[in-house]
Amino acid sequence: MSNKKPSEAEVEILQVLWERQPCSVRTVHEEISGHKDVGYTTILKQLQRMQEKGIVGREPGDGKSFRYFAIESAGATQSKLLGRLLRTAFKGDVNELVMHALGDAKASGEDLDAIKKFIAQIEDKNTADGA
Repeated sequence: MSNKKPSEAEVEILQVLWERQPCSVRTVHEEISGHKDVGYTTILKQLQRMQEKGIVGREPGDGKSFRYFAIESAGATQSKLLGRLLRTAFKGDVNELVMHALGDAKASGEDLDAIKKFIAQIEDKNTADGA
């Protein structure tokens, strides 16, 4: 597993891979170019750099092509990115992060119910662990 944290552009590529992996450069390019002006060779170069960094792997595809896949799960990558955000933007203050996220988000009643349920699960776990 890589300790490297992906950039914003790399996360965009990873999102395609998590949904459709393994896939070709062409598939990644078609998906991203549907909403962003980006060249095929740019995507290819990004994937090659991501492979060098250990963020993605590749396997032989058709002919001389390769099919790329994410090394880590979406959840593992999200945890790394959230950890970086918590440390850098919020100086490690979880309360500030959560309050800021909830204050800026347009959470539905269903979202808020899910958040309350999650908090209750954390409280139950902490109680069981003697915290």
